[in-house]
Amino acid sequence: TWHQAHEVPVSATLSAVTFADAQRGWAVGQWGVILATRDGGETWQKQRMDLSVDQPLFSVLFTSAQDGIAVGLWSLMLATHDGGKTWTKVTVPKPPGAGRADRNLYHVFADKQGALYIDSEQGMVLKSTDGGATWSYLATGGKGTLWAGVALPDGRIVVGGLLGSLYQSSDGGATWTSLNANTKSSIADLVATGNGLLGVGLDGLVLRQREGSTSFEVHQREDRATLTAALIDGTGKPMLFSQDGVLAAR
Repeated sequence: TWHQAHEVPVSATLSAVTFADAQRGWAVGQWGVILATRDGGETWQKQRMDLSVDQPLFSVLFTSAQDGIAVGLWSLMLATHDGGKTWTKVTVPKPPGAGRADRNLYHVFADKQGALYIDSEQGMVLKSTDGGATWSYLATGGKGTLWAGVALPDGRIVVGGLLGSLYQSSDGGATWTSLNANTKSSIADLVATGNGLLGVGLDGLVLRQREGSTSFEVHQREDRATLTAALIDGTGKPMLFSQDGVLAAR
């Protein structure tokens, strides 16, 4: 069961949410808005909003209750080290061969060693090993947009996006291998499960890779729902999210 949060101080479209623990969380979205909650999502306070330019934030990650990073359109990157009381713009380096840093940054995630990764455009992944202070570009070998990424318990980094493209690295992004997921549906989210990898995307795409397997099980939901995100609940069951709200996993 779901209900509208009691206090949300903006009407902007929100695109991502993260929690440091059961009570403290953050949400980001249109106009570069950043909201924070201290009561598990019942009430939210505005920490940042810039109405001078509609430069949306697409993803947010907190590695502790104090340290967070939010990323978005045209290489917009913001960092905080005081729980969001202050947010500072981070200067993103120019991509190789480009005149300026103007790539869209779609999804930020971390591995178990504390390295940070960001999915971007033209098959590029950004990586930081110093908590987000400096960044380098990693070329996956692909040319399409990457929207999803996850660090798996076995040490692999897997990213995916346009037209079912998937790439994995077992050495922290130094080298990448293209994976064949047997789908041309774009991948919107990747999450680690208790026994492998789950991905969701357009056209009702649900793909799974079992632990220890090199192949993928691909399913297209009959409703062809546009799946935007997935979560694994406390019992290990997937929860799927779409343009039409929360959907039952099949």
